Amino acid sequence: MTILNTHIAAALRTRGLWRAELIGTVKLALPIALTQLGQVAMMTSDLVLIGHLGDNAIAAAALGQTILFAGFMLGMGLVSAVAPLAAQAFGAHEPRMVRRALRVGLWVSVMAGVPLVLIQHSGESLLLALGQDRDSARLASQYLLPLSWSMIPAWWFIALRGFMSAVNRPAPALWITLAAIPLNVLLAYAFIYGAFGLPRLELLGAGTATTLINTAMCIAGFWIAYTQRPFKKYRVLNRFWRADWKLLWRLITVGGPISAAFLLEYGLFASAAILMGWIGTSALAAHQIALQTAAILFMVPFGISMAATVRVGHAVGRNDSAGTRRAGFAAIGLGAIFMAVMVLLIVTFRHTIPLLYLGTGTAESNATVTLAATLLAVGATFFVVDGIQTITAGALRGLNDTRIPMLFAAVSFWLFGFTASYTLAFPAGWGASGVWTGFSLGLGVYALLLVWRFNVLTNRGYMPAPPGHGG
Repeated sequence: MTILNTHIAAALRTRGLWRAELIGTVKLALPIALTQLGQVAMMTSDLVLIGHLGDNAIAAAALGQTILFAGFMLGMGLVSAVAPLAAQAFGAHEPRMVRRALRVGLWVSVMAGVPLVLIQHSGESLLLALGQDRDSARLASQYLLPLSWSMIPAWWFIALRGFMSAVNRPAPALWITLAAIPLNVLLAYAFIYGAFGLPRLELLGAGTATTLINTAMCIAGFWIAYTQRPFKKYRVLNRFWRADWKLLWRLITVGGPISAAFLLEYGLFASAAILMGWIGTSALAAHQIALQTAAILFMVPFGISMAATVRVGHAVGRNDSAGTRRAGFAAIGLGAIFMAVMVLLIVTFRHTIPLLYLGTGTAESNATVTLAATLLAVGATFFVVDGIQTITAGALRGLNDTRIPMLFAAVSFWLFGFTASYTLAFPAGWGASGVWTGFSLGLGVYALLLVWRFNVLTNRGYMPAPPGHGG
């Protein structure tokens, strides 16, 4: 009886630990996910405003974003390393390391940002070299010219969010984002259509509004981090100019492979935009609408992914190998359930969703709506596996395990994903649906490999090197 009671007590204790982990993940992930949705709300509102300029404008915006995000993902991967490093330091009760992790994240944003902004200014030439229509490339460059200047403040805001999440206080980033949404709509409308006495700038105005809003959000984030509790005790700008090469290199070694994986993944999506451009303007516009809808869904698992990074990082900091496994698999299960429910809703309303972007009235817009609805149906599997892969990748980042996932990304996205997309779209004659089917295959392979990797590492109690010390 004593042995039985011991087993029952152990089972109840384990169940309690899993319940506590799920609750902790939800509490951390919810404001992060809502912040991500707020970011997408701003992008979506811009897309809706641009969409009313016509199919050519929305196609040009898709091409401009393709060029922008290739550079943006590079810096985003680097600053994403702030969260695991700061979380590990927080779990190990090393507040100075938390500050140092943020500091090097801010520095690397500037180091990467300046040359990348200058490269963005050659967007029209890059698009022409990729075989895009000259008028679309010209319009895309108008959008890209001011938009490129949004990268550095956007990266700084991501670094600040990573710091806030690492100390279990992600809510301020949400409040900043919620305040920015109506301001972004108002400013974008004014600049795009020339309201309130401003000149009508169309795509140029859309990029200008986005940059101004990102800069304002960054300033607000710094003000909160420096002046409000509990953040001000970390003195985030203290010794800001002090060289910290050792930790900077560590951030690059963790964040560099994250950047590479992001670029490999985004490269797949960018290549899809190029392939859609070859098929036609209507296909490219439908692809952008369906992809924007997928992005809205993706933000919730992406938020859970960031929470998984922090929760796993906390467990690493306190040297809790069992806790790292619980944190990762609790987040993966939570995301899989959410995405399965969302996919049912998307498939049900796939014919209505495109109307929010284009409306009806012309044969051209009706054809785009029909094709976008088809892509949303084809993407059902893609949505679920995309959620699983991003959460598992986030859990692995909490273990500082980023190099092997980078190799997995190369194999999954390009050997499987791109090859399948091109083959199904053109030789097989599936067109736009073939591109999206290839997406699903590549992301599915990636998700399986990442889950396998996380299971192997945590099953054998793998723990990365502990955070360092310093001022």
